Amino acid sequence: MKGVFMVVNAQIIKKNGKKEYAVLPYEEFQKIQEELASYEDLRCLREAKMTEKDAPTIGVAELKKRIAGRTSRSSRPAKARR
Repeated sequence: MKGVFMVVNAQIIKKNGKKEYAVLPYEEFQKIQEELASYEDLRCLREAKMTEKDAPTIGVAELKKRIAGRTSRSSRPAKARR
């Protein structure tokens, strides 16, 4: 995976000679917020994949069969379902 690099044009404000605040253009702030949200989504996805890595699964063909079975049963008239 390639790294994501962003140039941040922040103005640093010092208080008593120590860096206290960073002020940046609003567009850059929004981009940082979007990147953080994307990172959080990716982190959650990776965590879910690790949690579910040993969970039982079925193939696409089996899923299609199950869906087709449900669809055909639900299309019967109400009296026939009893």
